[in-house]
Amino acid sequence: MSESTGILSGERRIEWAEFDRRIRKAAGGLAALGIGEGDTVAVMMRNDLPFLEACHAAMHRGAYAVPVNWHFRARELAYVLEDCRARVLVIHADLAREVGDALPPGMTVIAVATPPEVRRAYGIAAATAAAAIPAGALEWESWLEAQVPATEPPAPPRESMIYTSGTTGVPKGVRRQRPTPEQAAAIDRMRRRVYGIAPGMRALVPGPLYHSAPNAYGLRASRMGGLVVLMPRFDAEEFLALVERHRISHAFMVPTMFVRLLNLPPEVRRRYDVSSLQFIVHAAAPCPVPVKRAIIEWWGPVLVEFYGGTESGALTVCDSAEWLAHPGTVGRVVEGGTMKVLAEDGSEVPAGEPGELFMRLSYYPDFTYQSLPEERRRIERDGLITLGDVGYFDADGYLYLCDRRRDMIVSGGVNIYPAEIESAILALPGVADCAVFGIPDAEYGEQVMAAIVPAPGARLSPEELRHRLHERIAGYKVPRRIELRESLPREDSGKILKRALREPYWRGTGRSI
Repeated sequence: MSESTGILSGERRIEWAEFDRRIRKAAGGLAALGIGEGDTVAVMMRNDLPFLEACHAAMHRGAYAVPVNWHFRARELAYVLEDCRARVLVIHADLAREVGDALPPGMTVIAVATPPEVRRAYGIAAATAAAAIPAGALEWESWLEAQVPATEPPAPPRESMIYTSGTTGVPKGVRRQRPTPEQAAAIDRMRRRVYGIAPGMRALVPGPLYHSAPNAYGLRASRMGGLVVLMPRFDAEEFLALVERHRISHAFMVPTMFVRLLNLPPEVRRRYDVSSLQFIVHAAAPCPVPVKRAIIEWWGPVLVEFYGGTESGALTVCDSAEWLAHPGTVGRVVEGGTMKVLAEDGSEVPAGEPGELFMRLSYYPDFTYQSLPEERRRIERDGLITLGDVGYFDADGYLYLCDRRRDMIVSGGVNIYPAEIESAILALPGVADCAVFGIPDAEYGEQVMAAIVPAPGARLSPEELRHRLHERIAGYKVPRRIELRESLPREDSGKILKRALREPYWRGTGRSI
């Protein structure tokens, strides 16, 4: 059993005093680079110790940390860097070579040596990682040690600026106002309840820190003392081994992780002691009832589920006992939260009847979408905002999700929006029309599918299309299934009837489309 404290990544460990020293040195270094109140620092890394250090250092300066999905290609990265007006980019060395012409003029790049555990997890050769540091970039460790530590008190913390994919076809940066002290205290109380964040917790972070909830979870857990263990990449058996080795008590997970754990052979699952688990929070995608029930039977009543989003925060919460009494629910509205189920005309619908969900936490600071204020106005109605989900309350006030008003695909807890993928497909030579939508997937919940109509005389193949798309968009957005069609169903207005496209695949699954 491990009694260690601090932050662990692979074989590396940093004690809390050293972690704080490095944050203050990084904050001093950012100040020397001119980073101050309201500025932005982009971080493009897999899970790693400097990821947390860079984010905390940005917040110390009163700046926004902007976690960037490391799967992004140069074009996608360039959009985010320009949109958020980042002046500094902290990036893993092996990713730096993919940047190319994506960097805006005058940007400072700080390359972090890709550590052994990340190289092993992703099959990166050490020579490749070392050779990737671009000319003119600073090197994180040498830069850090040369800095004078910040001596001023940390600025009141800001939320990270998370970029969410959008129906407009471009990511949207959620730029939230700084909370007042009263709001910050209320947010901390909410996250203690929803995430189980508490001093001395022994937390495992298996999800990517560039995502909203794992980012919030990891940043807060790394200020609680105790132990934080980073996984560079989720592996089911390695997860169980880390739980046993470090007596993990807390973790943030998504349903796909549960599926992979349950797919392990029974003798492998029995090999590991998971009795230390106390509080496993999950969200980001619907969890199939049989999957969640099986995890509770294995681990005990330690699962806590919430519903919310980057824009809204956590609006509902449900512990294992509540879920077992109301299978399929995502819980009841938290204190200080308001949620209404509205019909098309804006009227509130009765219990048991589905409608679009509109919500707000009274103590959560307001936000705008960076450079897209009109998109922010579009999701609001009477002071409440929507994430585009459809659901209903039962007579006891428990919320159930049953549909999504928008075309968003949730694959392995990752939000994927078809508009961006459709735009990339339509830009390919030989494509006349296309539609992208989600179909069932036993492991990921949903997978991306594209129905494509070739232009007259064009000869296309799914394999060739996927290859060309990998050059334009992140790999997880590339449709795993592509079908060539003669035509697509459309309304008279020209809108594609995606419901008709999805229906054959979802028929018999028990899920509304």
